[in-house]
Amino acid sequence: MKFPLLGKVVAVGAFALGLTMVLARIGFLVDERAERQQEAERSVQQSQAGAQTVLGPLLQRQCAEEWDSTVGEGKDKKKVVEKREFLLQATPDNLRITSALNSEPRYRGLFKVNGYVGRFALDADWANAQAMRPVAERADGRLKCQPAVLLLALGDVRGVRQAKAVVQGTEFAVQPGTQHAEYKQGFHVTLPAPWPLADDKAAVTARIELELVGTARLAVVPAANATTWKLSSDWPHPSFGGRFLPTDRSISDAGFEAQWKVSSLASAAPKQVLDDAAICDLSNTPRGFDDDQRYAVAAAAEASGAKGCVDTLAVAFIDPVNPYMLSDRATKYGLLFIALTFVAVGLVEVLGKGRVRRVHPVQYALVGLALTLFFLLLLSLSEHFAFWVAYAAASTACVTLLGSYTAHMLGQRKAGVLFGAAMALLYGLMYVLLQREQTALVIGSVGLFTAVAAVMWLTRRVDWYRLFEDARGTPDDSKLAG
Repeated sequence: MKFPLLGKVVAVGAFALGLTMVLARIGFLVDERAERQQEAERSVQQSQAGAQTVLGPLLQRQCAEEWDSTVGEGKDKKKVVEKREFLLQATPDNLRITSALNSEPRYRGLFKVNGYVGRFALDADWANAQAMRPVAERADGRLKCQPAVLLLALGDVRGVRQAKAVVQGTEFAVQPGTQHAEYKQGFHVTLPAPWPLADDKAAVTARIELELVGTARLAVVPAANATTWKLSSDWPHPSFGGRFLPTDRSISDAGFEAQWKVSSLASAAPKQVLDDAAICDLSNTPRGFDDDQRYAVAAAAEASGAKGCVDTLAVAFIDPVNPYMLSDRATKYGLLFIALTFVAVGLVEVLGKGRVRRVHPVQYALVGLALTLFFLLLLSLSEHFAFWVAYAAASTACVTLLGSYTAHMLGQRKAGVLFGAAMALLYGLMYVLLQREQTALVIGSVGLFTAVAAVMWLTRRVDWYRLFEDARGTPDDSKLAG
């Protein structure tokens, strides 16, 4: 061959392009497995209960006003009864929520879905019930009102295990449905007439005790002039979202405690609820987003419609080490990983000329293939073991394979040991990059700069023109190792 070194570079480049396609296929497999994880979550939600949003309690009363009216003229003149219907609603002046959640994971095959069961105590009070007193718009209007109800709306009513409601110190029977046009899932209590005290200027108090099951996320709508929510859980990895972060929180391996305090001066939730604003739906947002990102996307989509998305206080129960997210991130480093390895092999070949065997392009391809299989091993093992165990097993297997193969490929055991050590260092650097999401860019940039600087320093005395001339003058390429 007239230009053997150039041909070798082209061949290695072609193999690298083929390995890029292999990496892409592995990336598609990661996406497929992540989609199956999402399907498992949806399956649990369909069979048990989905993410929960608690709204209320609210006071509500359906009323109608009738009046007599005359239509037509002359012989066609007649009296008719006209009618208008309207709804009276009142959000609490003060809402205090105390809740304790225990994790209750569910499984669909290999896939774990984070669920919870929580006990809630919601204490609400109204300064008076005057908002429930209807006012006629016409002097001759006749008012008719149904009994007032106290309602609590939920994201998924299937999650209710037990519920008890006490108003003005008296316990009432809980009935299914909310009788609300927008917030239909939940339950209500029908209050006896007269509402619920003869004196509507007196304060009203209500307490709801609730045992609720949900999946992945819990949110509360601060629909009161002043809302306080105290939450404790045994889940050690909460992700706080919604419109407001907790004012106080503490997180440990045993769980977390958090407290929110929100007033109507900061949140429009009471007005939004009275205007029938929608609760954000997170089910149709893009796959692969974390809960906070999904909430933001859903809120933006909802806000672009006729009505905005009601404010919430939210917490998601996440796994900090998501094997599919980390495998996806690792795969994206794959091409860079292969390039650095090829550079390392080429560097050994250039600097060790005369002391090590020449490396055939096919051997480059085999080394690259072993590197790509690392990512497949990582994905498959991480579904059965903790991610760090899967990563350690996959990287150890690959380092051992590449080190021993390189020793035979170059004809020197020492070269194989050094190459294996270099690969172990690269795998260690990638693990750090995967774990340090916030500082991954700076670590990766410094690592790449160091690698380039090392190559430049080691090859500073190489005469590349002579290297190409020597390679061109080699009479027989059949003497390549392999």
